[in-house]
Amino acid sequence: MKDSRIVKRINVEDDISISNLLDKLRLLENGHLKRAAIVLFGKEPGKFYPNMAVKIGKFGETDADLKFHEVIEGNLIQLKDRIGEMLNSKFFIHPIDFMGMQRVELDEYPVAAVREMLLNALVHRNYMGAPIQIRLYEDNFSVWNDGGLPEGISEEDLKKVHRSKPRNPLLADVCFKAGYIDFWGRGTIKIIEACKNAGLPEPVLKEEQGGFLSMIFKDRFTEEQLKKAGLNVRQIEVILYTKKYGEITNSKYQEIADVSKATATRDIKELENKGLLKNIGTKGSSAIYKLGVGS
Repeated sequence: MKDSRIVKRINVEDDISISNLLDKLRLLENGHLKRAAIVLFGKEPGKFYPNMAVKIGKFGETDADLKFHEVIEGNLIQLKDRIGEMLNSKFFIHPIDFMGMQRVELDEYPVAAVREMLLNALVHRNYMGAPIQIRLYEDNFSVWNDGGLPEGISEEDLKKVHRSKPRNPLLADVCFKAGYIDFWGRGTIKIIEACKNAGLPEPVLKEEQGGFLSMIFKDRFTEEQLKKAGLNVRQIEVILYTKKYGEITNSKYQEIADVSKATATRDIKELENKGLLKNIGTKGSSAIYKLGVGS
């Protein structure tokens, strides 16, 4: 109720009874609770939905290398807060402000993307299926929820404005009224834009194993991401050198890549155009370049 008053998406009296509120939210029928009411507000929703819990795991280099994990229980409204609290206290290196929607945490992950990924999973999952699974690796963060894309919506559609087709209309309506989500199919676009603004690689948004996977990357300067960007072997080597030592010059590029000045100049220009290198203000043969932060 407090959240919904802030965004002014619901108009009810301050002293409204719980039953009248549930009725206004279409969570009552003939005096009986609907299942959505249990998912949203139930005191012990696990009695009715055993897989209501959310699993969070920290992994090493492979899926087999599980470092530690946590299981979080509660209803949807509780989970949206408890997940963030757990991520900050135990999993994220640099805690992020889930209330600060416009803040970008450059050292870890953009908060707007993380928040949208979590809310999308909570609102659009199949609650009769498997628990939400959150995985953290050295260079990426992913959220998987049971239930694929709505009929008529493709993975390519997620990269542009598309129709909103919520799997759970009542859950989506309540979360909309509270200001947690909108009804315009912009959730995935927000994730993409948040990563772009933070200078991170394009996120993965796809159907996988009967569910939906969203994955964002911490570092656009890994060898894997540089290959995806279309860099050749010598460019990758130079970018990794710059990442390690902080800067590079044209002459150092020539030395590392064993190329002529003309080739080094051409390569550097291409890397500048891709936003991977930036000139820090110096000119001529002594120009110094650092890693770029743009997309």
